Amino acid sequence: MILSGEQAIALGAEIIRGGGVVAFPTETVYGLGANAFDASAVDKIYEAKGRPSDNPLIVHIADASQLDGLVTDVPQSARLIADAFMPGPITVILPKSDAVPDRVSAGLKTVGVRMPSHPVARQFIRACGVPIAAPSANKSKHVSPTSAQHVKSDLDGAIPLIIDGGECEVGIESTILDLSVAAPTILRPGAITAEMIAKVLGGVETFDGKVVVAKAPGMKYTHYAPKCGAVIAEDTRAAAEEYARREGRGERCVIVARESDLVGLDGMRTLSLGTTDEEVCRRVYGALRYAETRYDGIIFVDLGAKGVCGSVMNRVNKSAGGNVIRRKI
Repeated sequence: MILSGEQAIALGAEIIRGGGVVAFPTETVYGLGANAFDASAVDKIYEAKGRPSDNPLIVHIADASQLDGLVTDVPQSARLIADAFMPGPITVILPKSDAVPDRVSAGLKTVGVRMPSHPVARQFIRACGVPIAAPSANKSKHVSPTSAQHVKSDLDGAIPLIIDGGECEVGIESTILDLSVAAPTILRPGAITAEMIAKVLGGVETFDGKVVVAKAPGMKYTHYAPKCGAVIAEDTRAAAEEYARREGRGERCVIVARESDLVGLDGMRTLSLGTTDEEVCRRVYGALRYAETRYDGIIFVDLGAKGVCGSVMNRVNKSAGGNVIRRKI
């Protein structure tokens, strides 16, 4: 059931207080939430999504007062990040309190916490009266949802309510910043970039090692994958060559790219992600979901590694399993 407005908020809060799960909008993607202090309720998230049990959840709060009981320490670095970026698309990893079930943290001694900026999300969390543990509201490994209809297509019949808050403004998951270690470290990039964080903290590291135990969502498993195959083309020329090869085999494929990278691809099926970094970020998951229902394959033109586009490519690389097509020399 999809509802919006005050009726949706009231019903959603009632479901949460009763130990159930509810899908709700945030500025990043739609989340599937449960009472963060109720292990049995959190189990329903894992069940609905088919999510691996060692993949931790992020806890969402409406205001700073809800940190009480969630974490044992709020270092100065966390206060600086909160002042600069919260509410907004950033998650901080902090030492968790014993009140947070191991089911939320996947048995770790830390927990990710964020304060979404979406007004419906914060209204919903306040109405629930408890912090809300929530991953993205989709089947595990599939493309994350940025609309209520996306959630419905994945979880219809598996959850009682989807709160409709419109299209997500940011479009990819939050930046995850580990502040439980000596050197602040980005575990997952997002719309708040390393450059932005470094200006606040004086510096930041980026995790690029092998994951044995995942401290944050999106680190260990395949994620963001469309139902049809996807590859990354290093540039427009490589995309056109791959398109021709696939069409020659009788495959119906599509090239997904920034508007400026679609020049010269006349006669080929294409999907534009827009012109600005913000448009690209906001549209990427919707484009992947649209393409998977209409084509046999997706050819995604590389956006580069800098800034927000680098964060988008973090997701796209995982959706394509790291499969990169290079142009012929």
